[in-house]
Amino acid sequence: MAAFPADAVTAAEAATFIPELWSDEVVAAYKANLVLAGLVTNFNHQGRKGDVFHIPAPVRGAANAKVADTAVTVIPHTDSDIAININLHYEYSRFIEDIAAVQALNSMREFFTDDAGFGLATQVDTDLHDVGNLLQGGAGTAAYDQAVIGSDGSTLYTGANEAALADDGIRRAIQTLDDANVPMRDRFLVIPPVEKNNLLGLARFTEQAFVGEVGMANSIRNGRIGSVYGVEVFVSTNCATATGAARICLLLHRSAIALVTQVDIRVQTQYKQEYLADLLTADTIYGVGELRDDAGVAIAVLA
Repeated sequence: MAAFPADAVTAAEAATFIPELWSDEVVAAYKANLVLAGLVTNFNHQGRKGDVFHIPAPVRGAANAKVADTAVTVIPHTDSDIAININLHYEYSRFIEDIAAVQALNSMREFFTDDAGFGLATQVDTDLHDVGNLLQGGAGTAAYDQAVIGSDGSTLYTGANEAALADDGIRRAIQTLDDANVPMRDRFLVIPPVEKNNLLGLARFTEQAFVGEVGMANSIRNGRIGSVYGVEVFVSTNCATATGAARICLLLHRSAIALVTQVDIRVQTQYKQEYLADLLTADTIYGVGELRDDAGVAIAVLA
């Protein structure tokens, strides 16, 4: 048998000439499926070393009355910081043999790219939702000991008393943020699908007299929630499930939770000649944490 030509061009050597679309397609799917990540404070830590991200958190000072014929009152500076561990690394990998790549329909590739983006986006959003158990001084467990129930927005969740969102509950939860001097702008309410169904059944959130929407913009016609009392409403299937099976809604300001990204979604492929196959891997490295304890409220609703 003749020896294989030493100068033959293999698929691996010609890789730079082969169009590579995997990365763009996965990134697009990833961004399309993110919900909570786009609503919180984002810090870009890409290209930097370290496993802990420190955010300055200086203590605010109070104004002092000026007394005649006396010096001004100097406010002492108290400095602190918030540390967020960058300790989350998730990947999505597929091993695709040449025969499968050649014979399969193009829809297989479409599924892989969409599935990779969806899988990683779901994980990031889920980790952000889990930070909600720290809000309002929560212990950080699945018990959500500082969550309030949806019906009145003030009664603490005890593991079995969850209730659907009601007008009184939403207004009371909003007041909790107001009392803490949380900015009115950039507030969001993230709810599970079961609560979308609930809100669309309440006249206050759908009738034109209350929301000012007409025609196709009206939520009773197209299912779009829009906003409630100036708070934008988003639906996410990643809302956490607490002890006792309650689903957790999050009413929060952008400053409540942070996402620190050290390695943004990336896609790498490697041709494995010994297997005549491509290894496709998408991954991301990030950290999540609480920024402002009083800038959000966890609300326990029915599953």
